[in-house]
Amino acid sequence: MLKKISNIPFKGTPEQQAKLEAVIAECKGDKSMLMHVMQEAQEIYGYLPYEVQVMIAEGMDVPLEKVYGVSTFYAQFALSPKGEYNISVCLGTACYVKGAQELIDKLSECLGIESGECTPDGRVSLEACRCIGACGLAPVLTVNDEVYGKLTEKDIPDILAKYGI
Repeated sequence: MLKKISNIPFKGTPEQQAKLEAVIAECKGDKSMLMHVMQEAQEIYGYLPYEVQVMIAEGMDVPLEKVYGVSTFYAQFALSPKGEYNISVCLGTACYVKGAQELIDKLSECLGIESGECTPDGRVSLEACRCIGACGLAPVLTVNDEVYGKLTEKDIPDILAKYGI
């Protein structure tokens, strides 16, 4: 039995559901189109919550476990929504050896969420990522498109405060 991943209640709209149903209707009967349907669903909803995975599985007549397996295998798919502020900590080699894990630990402590989660109010999401190409600034994190480098865990409260977090 698969369980819900996100701590945020699913808030899909009838319009979103209609769009997804239209995509599924176009591809129904061709199981090779599963990945396409999942990509379209993520475009519609912004992520692939449990409820959307169920709709895809039922509509495409594939096991829910297959949809879940694809969604967890490919990095392009997100099982949790992204917050208004998406904080991403680089865990590439240079960042990791210079303390990136301590940054994630401090962010988790301050935000009350783990990597891969979103705060219950939907304002902030936290994720780890691979090299973002700013190795000279290691360790690095981004808040949306803004890059912060040469950080220590002591810098985290000031960065969060800048965004009213």
